[in-house]
Amino acid sequence: MAEPEPPIHRDGRAERGEATRAALVRAAGELFAERGYAAVRTNDVVRHAGVTRGAMYHHFRDKKELFRAAYEETEKYLVEGLAARLETIEDPWEALVTGMRSFFDIASDPKLMQMGLIDAPAVLGWAEWREIGNRYGLGITTEGLQRAMDAGILRQADVRPLAHLLLGALGEAAMLLASAEDPRAAREEVEGTLLLLLEGLRA
Repeated sequence: MAEPEPPIHRDGRAERGEATRAALVRAAGELFAERGYAAVRTNDVVRHAGVTRGAMYHHFRDKKELFRAAYEETEKYLVEGLAARLETIEDPWEALVTGMRSFFDIASDPKLMQMGLIDAPAVLGWAEWREIGNRYGLGITTEGLQRAMDAGILRQADVRPLAHLLLGALGEAAMLLASAEDPRAAREEVEGTLLLLLEGLRA
């Protein structure tokens, strides 16, 4: 009989480093969402996280890199929130419609709007902003479209470019909501338009 392998003991310094990084990302996310990127200084983040400036610069080169990490956490939160809402829905069409509406529910949070729709495109640039959004949202979107195609609800198509186009449409719609004088009215308009787009794909 083979000898059992000894337990792996993690380096305490590595664990402390991960905890420090997580505290910085969490503090940065809270401050950027509340105040906006321009109004937050790195000193503010350090104090809010309860760490030293040296610790911050050990993990992040500058304020922009810290913002990128915090923004990625918001994207992860958004996708996890969508997945939680969809996990009990068996009908693929209902899942697509619910997913779209849930996206607007979550994205309408003013703090998420500040980071994801106002600051991120300006701070990171459009290309990197879209790359991060696609990295987190493409999987769940592709899966939802493929399920609907497999069930015969949507016409067969190349699912990956279709998912990219749908994500682009959702992103543009969210931008419209973020800048609208009447977000509720704007949401009704964009939801209705996106539902028409989905209806046009039905088999």
